[in-house]
Amino acid sequence: MRGHISAHAVCTAIREDIVSGALAPGSRLIEEILAARYGVSRVPVREALRTLQSEGFVTTRHHAGACVAEPTEQEAADLLDVRALLEPLGAARAAARRSQEHLKVLRGLVRLGRERARHGSPADLRQLDGWFHETLARAAGSPGLTALLTQLRRKIEWMYAVEPPARAGESWDEHGAVLDAVARGDAERARALMAAHIERSLPVYRLRRPAGDGVRDPKRPVNTARARS
Repeated sequence: MRGHISAHAVCTAIREDIVSGALAPGSRLIEEILAARYGVSRVPVREALRTLQSEGFVTTRHHAGACVAEPTEQEAADLLDVRALLEPLGAARAAARRSQEHLKVLRGLVRLGRERARHGSPADLRQLDGWFHETLARAAGSPGLTALLTQLRRKIEWMYAVEPPARAGESWDEHGAVLDAVARGDAERARALMAAHIERSLPVYRLRRPAGDGVRDPKRPVNTARARS
């Protein structure tokens, strides 16, 4: 059975454990231990670690081997800057390339988001927000851009805690406005609205960091469901 689990699946599992905090920043990633943890051979673990190193989740240290990366505050801040550039581009591309199926899913998410903003929990809203942005990224019709946006959101989730927004209803109204522009095929309006939405969302992002220099939150529960933000 150990040989039937792909390197991609192992990579996903390790990445999620890094993002959730189950594998803390700076901790060593020993192939044999990881293979036992995920019930696989060392070969897919080795491939997964190479992929995660290319994504910035893993680093290699002299005499220590593979370790979970410890991002600096500047690296974390840079991610938000890159997001502010790429998310509006993704919205503009989605306006030009979206399918009717994408629009159907996005409309359903906006409807649910507005409803949960009135009556739901912060966890529901974070999950729905993540699904909205992921669907919009897929609607851009560019696998490369979609992959970049997905990786970016994972890394932001890893480095930042997202506080429950005081303006959840307004946030979902902004999602709805972006969707309207995308549905009309108005790329420049979709770009501008998404840029404004990203700018207004910044106050809810709180950097995870301990007393030291690494970005982490030791109080975060282990193996929690990913917020998909």
